[in-house]
Amino acid sequence: MAEKSNFDILYTIVDEAPELASASFLPIIRKFAAAAGVSVGTKDISLAGRIIATFPENLTDAQRITDDLAALGDLVKTPDANVIKLPNISASVPQLVAAVEELQSQGYDIPNYPEEPSTDEEKAIRARFDAIKGSAVNPVLREGNSDRRAARAVKNFAQKNPHSMGEWSADSKTKVSSMPGNDFYANEKSATITAAQAGDAKIEFVAKDGSVSVLKDSWPLAEGTVADATFMSVKALSSFLADAIEDTKKDGTMFSLHMKATMMKVSDPIIFGFAVKAWLAPVFEKYGAELDALGVNANSGLGDLLERVKDNAEIVAAIDAIKGDRPAMYMVDSDRGITNLHVPSDVIIDASMPAVIRAGGKGWDETGAKGDTNCVIPDRCYAPVYDEAINFFKANGALNPATAGAVANVGLMAQKAEEYGSHPTTFQAPADGTIRVVLANGETLHSHDVEAGDIWRACTVKKAPIENWIQLAMDRQRLTGTEAIFWLDANRAHDAELIKYVTPVLEAAGVADKFLIMAPREATRQSLETITAGKDSIAITGNVLRDYLTDLFPILELGTSAKMLSIVKLMNGGGLFETGAGGSAPKHVQQLVEENHLRWDSMGEFCALGESLNFLADSKGNAKAGVLGAAAEAATQGILDNNRSPSRKVGQPDNRDSHYWFARYWAEALAAQGDDAALAAEFAPVAAELASKEQQILSELAAAQGVAADLGGYYHTDPAKTAQVMRPSATLNAIIG
Repeated sequence: MAEKSNFDILYTIVDEAPELASASFLPIIRKFAAAAGVSVGTKDISLAGRIIATFPENLTDAQRITDDLAALGDLVKTPDANVIKLPNISASVPQLVAAVEELQSQGYDIPNYPEEPSTDEEKAIRARFDAIKGSAVNPVLREGNSDRRAARAVKNFAQKNPHSMGEWSADSKTKVSSMPGNDFYANEKSATITAAQAGDAKIEFVAKDGSVSVLKDSWPLAEGTVADATFMSVKALSSFLADAIEDTKKDGTMFSLHMKATMMKVSDPIIFGFAVKAWLAPVFEKYGAELDALGVNANSGLGDLLERVKDNAEIVAAIDAIKGDRPAMYMVDSDRGITNLHVPSDVIIDASMPAVIRAGGKGWDETGAKGDTNCVIPDRCYAPVYDEAINFFKANGALNPATAGAVANVGLMAQKAEEYGSHPTTFQAPADGTIRVVLANGETLHSHDVEAGDIWRACTVKKAPIENWIQLAMDRQRLTGTEAIFWLDANRAHDAELIKYVTPVLEAAGVADKFLIMAPREATRQSLETITAGKDSIAITGNVLRDYLTDLFPILELGTSAKMLSIVKLMNGGGLFETGAGGSAPKHVQQLVEENHLRWDSMGEFCALGESLNFLADSKGNAKAGVLGAAAEAATQGILDNNRSPSRKVGQPDNRDSHYWFARYWAEALAAQGDDAALAAEFAPVAAELASKEQQILSELAAAQGVAADLGGYYHTDPAKTAQVMRPSATLNAIIG
């Protein structure tokens, strides 16, 4: 349970690998911070924590917890916010169901997730769960725009110690396939709200008979807001997916679908479900009624489907028979038989596409064989980024990390900007008809003729975040002097509205000549040419591209996106320090449970900690916090210079070893500094003891590896068991406390 008092710094309780690492690292942070009078508290935004907070009515007093996400959502709107935010699970339905089942097994009286709600009670429960699933955390906390870049120490280390890159060949068959039309890109409409149009809008469905039903009431649209609406035709989607499967078979490559079912938690699981249906089309055509009776929901993935039909030999045989008529399937885990279509949350486009590109356009099939793949990205809004990257590397060969420059990012994400804020305004058309946005003044802003099942969505970006984003971009360009590109497509409705904001501001500031405005495809090529030449570029993007690019470029440049420096300058003066874009690494947890080795790299946490302390020093006038921050940066440099990051294999140093070394380098830097004699005196004996007991501590850490680890749960671990696993050195614990 998280603390509920006010603290100088709040550290988030999250999920999976980063949360396990916190069990080891947070005690170190607290010991050092206390010496400067800096208090460090926690807030629970884990999946399990959010479920418990959402359903308190049947829980005991001991089981109930506060809604920490809501509390943080309020805090980030104040100048006092100083939050270190670690990666959390953006839950798919299978993950949500698994977490509920685990909590129930631990004695928590949580209702089941209603997959097909029929009663009013079930619909109400489902609505509460729907507020938890997908990207429920980031839109609440991101009350500012994003400044993401590689810390100089991290970039220097990557250039001196370049990671492996797969070889590209000009005749590679790997490609990106997208819908030729009738997708979100083609059907998008956008407008900037005027004063006369401002107010609470409604989203309505008009049936063919003229009857009107309200899909969304009281959708607030303020003056200056860019408001979009679009839809994807499911007939066009189904036709495209069938063609893509046949095209893949003809090419002799692997079929791979790349989506973001976690962040786009309403639209993308539906698209994912259509891919499952396309892959198993003969089975759904013949056994549709039987599949419905078994509770099959294609949106939950192939894994859930196979589990539900496992006792029906006829359907299982029909599924097996299809394999001979299908191309090879891109695998998430060949050894465990986990395919690309098993679970919606298993293939996250911003991680999966960079992995394919880094590997030279290769994926792995059911047999574990490596080969080319057809990367199916149905919608065209952002697919050109990956298509152009693949074309570039086919022509020029793989990027050389030893000489490559860097692409930083300034991202427009504040106040649920763009598609990542579209969850409450995404609908499947209930029948043939029209979906329209009706403004407070009665005017129809956007209208689309749709067919039953079409996926319609609307989203906004507000005026203040746009203006703040442009200013942040100008500030970063001025500080760096590097190439700066607004990734905006003048032929896309939404981007055209943003360009109307961007151009006048740049011209008024007299800096228009220092910026380029380019569509994503052209910006991708320009940026790759720039970093190939060893120079740097700033990508100034919307919310989705911020997410995609801060994985793509770091994975190519650094080998990982988890080491990015991610600063959110909150619009009301606070600071949110995110610890990288690497996700929560479920495979790392699997390895820990099996052999007690955690390969999670806490470099993101190290970087965020230094920034948080420096921000505290500046915003609160705490000079001691500034000394701590500078020393934390020195410790981070020490980790890199001395190669103290975790290794991948059991028996080698892991995450816990890196925390020992960070604590030691941090103490040594504090002992050596001359800005605060009291801190130097306090940490000199700590540094000496950590150094003198090095072998004993490292031996105790190493001795813990090689056996199974019991965490007491996966989504809701037992704190005592987790501490025992993550803090196995009694000697180190005695020093840290």
